[in-house]
Amino acid sequence: MHAWPASEVPALPGQGRDLRIHDTATGGLVTLDPGPVARLYVCGITPYDATHLGHAATYNAFDLVQRVWLDTKRQVHYVQNVTDVDDPLLERAQRDDVDWVALAEKETALFREDMTALRMLPPRHYIGAVEAIPGIVPLVERLRELGAAYELEGDVYFSVESDPHFGQVSRLDAAAMRLLSAERGGDPDRPGKKNPLDPMLWMAAREGEPSWDGGSLGRGRPGWHIECVAIALDHLGMGFDVQGGGSDLAFPHHEMGASHAQVLTGEFPMAKAYVHAGMVALHGEKMSKSKGNLVFVSQLRRDGVDPAAIRLALLAHHYRADWEWTDQVLADAQARLGRWRAAVSRPDGPPADALVEEIRVALAADLDAPAALAAVDRWAELQDAQGGTDTAAPGLVSRAVDALLGVAL
Repeated sequence: MHAWPASEVPALPGQGRDLRIHDTATGGLVTLDPGPVARLYVCGITPYDATHLGHAATYNAFDLVQRVWLDTKRQVHYVQNVTDVDDPLLERAQRDDVDWVALAEKETALFREDMTALRMLPPRHYIGAVEAIPGIVPLVERLRELGAAYELEGDVYFSVESDPHFGQVSRLDAAAMRLLSAERGGDPDRPGKKNPLDPMLWMAAREGEPSWDGGSLGRGRPGWHIECVAIALDHLGMGFDVQGGGSDLAFPHHEMGASHAQVLTGEFPMAKAYVHAGMVALHGEKMSKSKGNLVFVSQLRRDGVDPAAIRLALLAHHYRADWEWTDQVLADAQARLGRWRAAVSRPDGPPADALVEEIRVALAADLDAPAALAAVDRWAELQDAQGGTDTAAPGLVSRAVDALLGVAL
């Protein structure tokens, strides 16, 4: 599966700062110190609907992570998956009487278009669950050999008790985990499981649903968590720098995936930091497909909204914050974009070297994009109030905003 084209990232004078970011597993800030190649895995979409602003906010956060690393002169090995076979996708295809493969391809293509328009840097590897199945089957078989998996009516489950580190990603108690498992695709009440929290590794073939040859597992399809584990281990290996996604993935998805990988390899941890973005709401409720309260990036673009304004609207909120999308949020972003473009369109302006460093400092401090935006606002206000004589300043500001914030002026 192919990703989307990369926008050019302008080079800036000087060098960026190492990123200090909030790690869910420790509950505090950690300073990331990758090697020459920083390794990032971000969980991708289940393509049964278009890209909404909740998706966009998440991918914007990890785009900033990439840009901070690139500014430190590192390379970035970024991997993202597509869950192109799963219950929600099959249910939507059945509801709309369309082929599930065609639906997944259509929505994945639209996601690529949205990411391109928003200037999100693409992953080096963009892998679908279906194409990962040949690598998933041996992992499930290995877990079974290790005594960490068991069969229940043809399905194969992972035993969470096989990982002594289980629970250390989300730091939740068993009662909270059980509630979230039921809400987020698990089956804690299924009779016969060794532990209600045990997640499915391999679902035996169901009538009328797609299935694949699973070798000794029989025909079926993979569970959600093992999909990402297979892709991450194949392309990044253990101990990669950041596992990312929305805050609703901390449990069960990232918790279970970490345990799968740790049992398979005997190493700990799967990722050096688990980083989670907040949720976006509309009319007081979290934006989600199940609630039907979505604002789609593609619809905003069709309505003529500049993608740079959409991106500025996302950047105006700290990535870990839960916030609400309103007409005013978009109006503020559009006004800010207009001010910035007017400021950099002049032939000269106030010196901007200090501004570049302000942006770098803000982003290195747990991706504080609102502080970075405020710094650019101050420069634009000074430009509007009194101008300046530095002929290089407007160009430097434009390049900095593009390189570090992903906004083309």
